[in-house]
Amino acid sequence: MRGIWNNFKKNLFLWSPLILAFGASVYFSLPYEPGFIFPLLFALLSGAISVMPRVHVLGRVISLFAFGMFYASAFTAHIATPQITHNMHDLTVTGTVQNIDYTTDKTRLYLYVPMRELQIDSEQNAIVRLTVPDDTASPTPGDKISATIGIYRPCGMDAPETFDYARWAYFNGITATGYIDSFNVIESAPVKDMNYIRNWLHMRANSFLTDSLVLGYKKSVPTDDSTVWTTAGIGHIWAISGFHTTLVGGWLFAIFYLLCRCIPYITRRVPARKVATICAWCGLLFYVLLSGGAVSTWRAFLMASLIFAALIIGRSAISLRNVSIVFIALFLFNPHYIVQAGFQLSFAAIYGLVWLWTVYNPKMPNNKILRGIWSVVLTTVVATMFTSVFIIANFYSFPIYGLLGNLILVPIFSFLIMPMVMIGTLFSVFGLNFLLSGAGYVYSVALQIAQWIANIPGANIAMPHISTLAIGLIIFGLAIIIFNLFNKHKVNYIIFSGCVILSVLTTLLSPRPVFYATDDHELVGFVYDGKLEFNKARASNHYFTFDTWKRINREIPSTQNIRRRPDKGVHIYKTDKFTIAYIQKFVPLSKNIVDFCRDENIDYIVSYFDIDSDSCNHKILRNGFVIYPRGTIRYVPHNRRWHNAPQ
Repeated sequence: MRGIWNNFKKNLFLWSPLILAFGASVYFSLPYEPGFIFPLLFALLSGAISVMPRVHVLGRVISLFAFGMFYASAFTAHIATPQITHNMHDLTVTGTVQNIDYTTDKTRLYLYVPMRELQIDSEQNAIVRLTVPDDTASPTPGDKISATIGIYRPCGMDAPETFDYARWAYFNGITATGYIDSFNVIESAPVKDMNYIRNWLHMRANSFLTDSLVLGYKKSVPTDDSTVWTTAGIGHIWAISGFHTTLVGGWLFAIFYLLCRCIPYITRRVPARKVATICAWCGLLFYVLLSGGAVSTWRAFLMASLIFAALIIGRSAISLRNVSIVFIALFLFNPHYIVQAGFQLSFAAIYGLVWLWTVYNPKMPNNKILRGIWSVVLTTVVATMFTSVFIIANFYSFPIYGLLGNLILVPIFSFLIMPMVMIGTLFSVFGLNFLLSGAGYVYSVALQIAQWIANIPGANIAMPHISTLAIGLIIFGLAIIIFNLFNKHKVNYIIFSGCVILSVLTTLLSPRPVFYATDDHELVGFVYDGKLEFNKARASNHYFTFDTWKRINREIPSTQNIRRRPDKGVHIYKTDKFTIAYIQKFVPLSKNIVDFCRDENIDYIVSYFDIDSDSCNHKILRNGFVIYPRGTIRYVPHNRRWHNAPQ
């Protein structure tokens, strides 16, 4: 036991990111905003204790955990993204276009407007994300426009432990989402910033390949194609991360190295390797900024920066310590990153790959060709193993033939599509688009291969909802083998296997809800004979809720929506443990509320309209929640800083 403790103490810095993340995740998963009076003060105090000398290792662990939790709380309070209290329509505002996001089916612009324009008495400014009509030409980033818009409050979770869009919007500085009816440009962009350059390149290239692989626009790949790539296991290609920065950084280094070697004046005074490294780093930074700077992109850039620095000073470039440094840096920049899919997948993959080549050290064939093939296979298998839990948790599915897809398709992207798109985008500045056209042809061939893989039976398996506890168990098990907690490797693998088994059992044995309700009770779901049915076919404020609830009920989202129309506005849902009266219309509510309150057979009352009754408040259920077969109610968090209660 002492040996284990000493091993943990020796590698405490490597464990620090995990401890910080667990502390922050506790804060983000709390049902209500904690009553921290001075969260920043507590964060500074616990952080100071964690780095003080002669502090017991257990004290450091506790202080690191506390720092993660209090720092996340202080950061959340500091963000203070302005919020609206209710949805608004036919609102005329004047604001500045900050950025434009192009997707396959719509164009979204981010409008920077004063809160007073949104009928809120505040001196703050807000960012509103608005959808532009299909038949309307978009403005340019930096333009000042007058627009007639409709805006909505960002929705919270659809069910406990699911994606919280309101929280995502809060930490991305988005006050509201909505649509534009019409707009007029008052003043053209006076400053040509990076967003202006991105938009200009988008117009010049006119290629979704440039939009996705160079400019970093989300969902710019055609929707049907995106499904194929995900099923084939290479959906990660379209999120700019380590794959892209490695290629771009390597190309830039090679180009500048050759140029420096051709200039004797430089090589006589400074090693060409150092000059090429610095130039490549500057070029890579420009690429990161041009791509929009997503979380996974910054992670890859920081890792590349450490590698470049190590090359310059002659130190080891790849190590778990470097990964920990990047993790902590991004955590301090924004602790909310830890609950974002891009951050989780990116770091899970890099931890796995660093562990593979620095800790596990697999035996490699002597033949160079076989060694290259075996390296790709091992890299793909390990990256898939380490990211699988996060893929399942975030996307509720798992690509079975991901290894085959990566072995066949990644080389096509690495040696053909990516170079052609990068150089073709540069040529498009001068009106030469032949390389982008060629990249489009290669893309169509690669898509046919991906389609073949996706059509193999069982290519993409629907997975159940994974609880936070189950995810935590697997993360802990992975950390044990990564950081070699036990001196004997077999013991680490046995404990990891035990964590996986416990996680699987926890997931399979966890009960599924039999009744669902959104926070405004516009949409509810009933489970009959294991199948989920809804009170309506569409819900304007809860577009993705249908798919989320189906996934939790272990149904394929594409299955036909079953609607159970409430009889005269009222539906009685009975189970062995409880009975619910759901009231969808106002007249049935006024006629039946007294009887339902007095009826002892009615356990719960759920109404689309807000009601209050002193005699039966114990029956009336409010806000979003789910009910399990035994009658246990679990509410969706709704009283956090990012959940501005409607008025």
